[in-house]
Amino acid sequence: MTTPLVPIELPVWAWEKAEVRVVLKERNVAAVFRLVQQYRGASQARIAAAVGMTQARVNEVINGRREVCRLDVYERIADGLNMPDDARHLLGLAAGREKSAGGAAFDLAAFPEVVRVYSSQASARGEIRQQARAAAELDILAVRGLGLIGLNDSLLREHLSRAQGALRVRVALLHPEAPALATRAAEIGESVESLAGGVRLAEARLRELAGICDIQVYRYAMLPTWRVVRTDRTVFVGAFDAGREGHESATYKVMETPHGPLYRGFRRMFEAVVDGAERTV
Repeated sequence: MTTPLVPIELPVWAWEKAEVRVVLKERNVAAVFRLVQQYRGASQARIAAAVGMTQARVNEVINGRREVCRLDVYERIADGLNMPDDARHLLGLAAGREKSAGGAAFDLAAFPEVVRVYSSQASARGEIRQQARAAAELDILAVRGLGLIGLNDSLLREHLSRAQGALRVRVALLHPEAPALATRAAEIGESVESLAGGVRLAEARLRELAGICDIQVYRYAMLPTWRVVRTDRTVFVGAFDAGREGHESATYKVMETPHGPLYRGFRRMFEAVVDGAERTV
C-alpha cells in the first residue's frame, strides 16, 4: 500500500524571495530542499515524505551526489511543497489548474512581458522618454494626446522635433465628431466642445512636425479603452475609465517576448485601429 504524501506548507513570502526564484529557474533542487529546511525547519525525512523520495535520496540530492532531471519527479516536488503557480512556472511546469485539466503550458516566468508597473504615467515619464529617445518607431493611441505629444512641453514632443526624419510616428486620436467623443466627455465631466477642440489642437500641432519626421495622424471613432505608447518593442499601457483620465491610470511596461500575447495583442489592436481610421496628417 502506497503511503500518502504529506505536503509541506511554506509561507507565501518564501516563494517570492529572489534567492528562491533564482534556484527554481535553475532547477536547482538541492538548493530548493535547503531553502525548505531553512524556511520551514523541515528534516530530510520530512522532505522525503512530502516529495515521494527516500531520506537517503534526499540526502544525496542535497549534498550534490545526485541530480533531479525527470519531469515526473519535478512534479512530485512541486506538489509536495505546495508550490504556487508562479513558482511552478519558474521550475518549467504547468500551473496546478493547467496540469489537472491536461492543458499545455510553457514557462511564462522565463518570458515576463509585464516588466514594471507604474502608479501613473507621471511615474513612468522618465522611462518612456528614455525609450523614445532611441526608438525608430513610435505609436500612440490616445484621446487627444496633448499631454503626450501635442504641446511643446508634452511628454514626447521634444524627441519628435529632434528626430530629423529618422523616426516614424503614428498617432491615433479620437474623432472629434464621433459619438464616442461625447460619451468620453461625459465620463470625465468635460464639455464636448472642449474635448473636441483639444483633439483638433493636437492635430494642428502635429501637422507642424510633418517636415521634421515621418508622422501620420489618424482619427478613430470607437470608445477608447486603452492608452498606448509603443517604442519599438516596448509598450506602455494605461486605461481609460469613467471619471478618470488616461494619464492617471496605472501604466504597465510590456516588452515583446517569444511567447507572450500581450505585446502582440496591443500591437495588433493598434494596427486594427489605424486600418479603420481616417488619416488627417
